[in-house]
Amino acid sequence: MIFHTGIKSVFAGLPFLVIIALVACTVKETRIDWRPVEGHIMTRWAQEVSPDNALPEYPRPQLVRKEWLNLNGLWEYAIQPEDDPQPESFQGHILVPFPVESALSGVKQPVGANNRLWYRRTFEVPGRWAGQRVLLHFGAVDWEATVWVNGREMGTHRGGYDPFTFDITDALRNDGPQAITLSVWDPTDAGTQPCGKQVNEPHRIWYTAVTGIWQTVWLEPVPLASIEGLTIVPDIDRGEVSVAVTGRGTGSGHQVRITVKDGRMTVSKGEGAVGETLSLPVENAKLWSPDSPFLYNLEVTLQQGGKTVEAVDSYFGMRKISLGKVNGITRLFLNNRPLFQYGLLDQGWWPDGLYAAPTDEALRYDLEVTKKLGFNMLRKHVKIEPRRFYYWCDKLGLLVWQDMPNGDRHVKHDQPDIQRSPESARQYELELRRMIDTHRNHPSIVMWVAFNEGWGQFDTPRIVDLIKDCDPTRLVINTSGWADRGVGDVHDVHRYPGPAAPPNEPGRAAVLGEFGGLGLPITVHTWQDEKSWGYRSYESTEELTAAYLDLLLQLRPLISEGLSAAVYTQTTDVESEVNGQLTYDRAVIKMDVEKVAAANRELYLP
Repeated sequence: MIFHTGIKSVFAGLPFLVIIALVACTVKETRIDWRPVEGHIMTRWAQEVSPDNALPEYPRPQLVRKEWLNLNGLWEYAIQPEDDPQPESFQGHILVPFPVESALSGVKQPVGANNRLWYRRTFEVPGRWAGQRVLLHFGAVDWEATVWVNGREMGTHRGGYDPFTFDITDALRNDGPQAITLSVWDPTDAGTQPCGKQVNEPHRIWYTAVTGIWQTVWLEPVPLASIEGLTIVPDIDRGEVSVAVTGRGTGSGHQVRITVKDGRMTVSKGEGAVGETLSLPVENAKLWSPDSPFLYNLEVTLQQGGKTVEAVDSYFGMRKISLGKVNGITRLFLNNRPLFQYGLLDQGWWPDGLYAAPTDEALRYDLEVTKKLGFNMLRKHVKIEPRRFYYWCDKLGLLVWQDMPNGDRHVKHDQPDIQRSPESARQYELELRRMIDTHRNHPSIVMWVAFNEGWGQFDTPRIVDLIKDCDPTRLVINTSGWADRGVGDVHDVHRYPGPAAPPNEPGRAAVLGEFGGLGLPITVHTWQDEKSWGYRSYESTEELTAAYLDLLLQLRPLISEGLSAAVYTQTTDVESEVNGQLTYDRAVIKMDVEKVAAANRELYLP
């Protein structure tokens, strides 16, 4: 259990870097002999993970409060038949937030659709939190989670990728230990819910199932009236940023004050009602881009009777994504200028933590290597990451195409959309809206991808309209690859090894959403000794680099003819796939870095 307090002026002076170190002190728990299970392979960061420091960083960088209590660490766990009642005794200890199937959890056991995973832990509420509401936050739990505090049921959440919160104040005892119990059921690919590339029987492009908690669990105290959320919309054409503040327990007597800052310098201020959209000028704005990812700080206070009730810190980037014309061809524009977007297909899997990166440094490392190799974008593939992932994309300057995780049945390129059941359709749309609501303030995210290769694809025109209604500030791909329905802002094709391009259209940009996949297995750095594969395989770094450079020579004429973006498969090897720029354990960059970076950067030249 990690306790945090007194984080003063988080974004002042050293903007955003303070977030990295929001760890004030560690509360030592009863020592339990815990160690990770040895996995097929492990990353170098695995040896840094312990019950005392499991992902200690502040988990919500765009709405920061001074005090919080990290509940990552050792919890009790039990796996038992789905219909059995709460266990009276537990089977052992699991390291949260690593999923139970992962090596870093210390368990490394499957759960399955017919079983239920149980968690339990105790904690104590700091005495100085008296008189405040206490919120219990889960970053993400896959998939259906029911929570009890001191035996009182708090509620049930369904959705494996989005954060959820319970106000547990009324369930707390006056003093002493408090108990959290959590029950999780996850059918993985036996159900119709969004689950990405998880399957109960992993093979080829389908990976190990992930069940239960896989993002940070934490507590925070808030006053009776508090700030619940922010909606931040930059407008570079008008030179302003719009901010709307939602409240929890607020009334007509509450006001909000907002200050935009460039480092310590105040840029503008605004004041208005809770829920009102305030427009604040940002004159001579420093625009956010991959080459210059400048971030403004945002200070927000809730007022009542002229007194500050509470304050939170945030940030934003001034940037615009749009379509435009160049010599009659529809192109992707960033900040009113054409920019070829070239990125990696980023799966976000780890050999030791599966869905959960072992450390924040590891999470950042993949992005730093992506930049080092000369890419300016990544396509986050059928997985939604923790909020700190997008924080690092914002900070480092990487454009993000964000996929909605897939579920349900599949259609081929020449087949009509599937007919989902009402329950399946509702759940997809619910999780889609939550994805947009949770991550809409990140300047790095420029594209929402509704479907991938026909996986779960249904009601495509309506879903595109739904996304546009939720977020009119970003572009939308109706489907990446295969079953294009002629709607949205982009026509996206896949070709392995490729490259290829769709025909130019007057109202949509042409992109290559997947290509490449060139493979090179590196001895002792593969998930399995046999049956590793790539779309084409090579035997040395030199051969692989030469083949990659040849692909780029073929790609460049397509750009001149109208191609606006391309996505190479992929950032890392994943389980049986060995077509990554990095090995699965992140120990080896498989191509010549200087040659790849130079060739990639040439793609951005006129």
